[in-house]
Amino acid sequence: MILDRVPSQNGWAFIFENNRLWKKKRKKQTMMQPKTGSNRQTGFTLIEIMVVVVILGILGALIVPNIVGRPDEARATAARSDLQQVGNALDLYRMDNGHYPSTDQGLEALVDKPSGYPEPRRWNADGYLKKLPIDPWGEPYLYFSEGRQIEVYSLGSDRREGGEGVDADLKLSDL
Repeated sequence: MILDRVPSQNGWAFIFENNRLWKKKRKKQTMMQPKTGSNRQTGFTLIEIMVVVVILGILGALIVPNIVGRPDEARATAARSDLQQVGNALDLYRMDNGHYPSTDQGLEALVDKPSGYPEPRRWNADGYLKKLPIDPWGEPYLYFSEGRQIEVYSLGSDRREGGEGVDADLKLSDL
């Protein structure tokens, strides 16, 4: 706690504090520097804040449409990833059992042990998938098997065979 200040010349101040006398050099003050301990508040001016807001608005207008405007492409990419995962599980099933599941057994044979012909010889007790994926449009993936030829596919966003662009069917054989 400062009890007394004694002004002096040549930039030195003598301060009596806590029963001791201290000699401290004072800083030279200019017109542009506020006094230390003054009540002047610092912060951003309204113009500085408005410039930052305008810059952020311009960046948002340029970047956001490129990111947000592609939900259909993101769904198609997710469907391709799912198809690849199901295809890998089908290959593991074939390696264990010597054949792919029949069309009647379907993709459920990757989750639960199938019954019917052809019966799996060494079906993995843990299954090949935890659960069957649903395509990004909310429909189950379709499966067709004819001997050693299989096809896993999604009908795409239009949920009909054929289509172009985002409505195109996505097939495992096309990956």
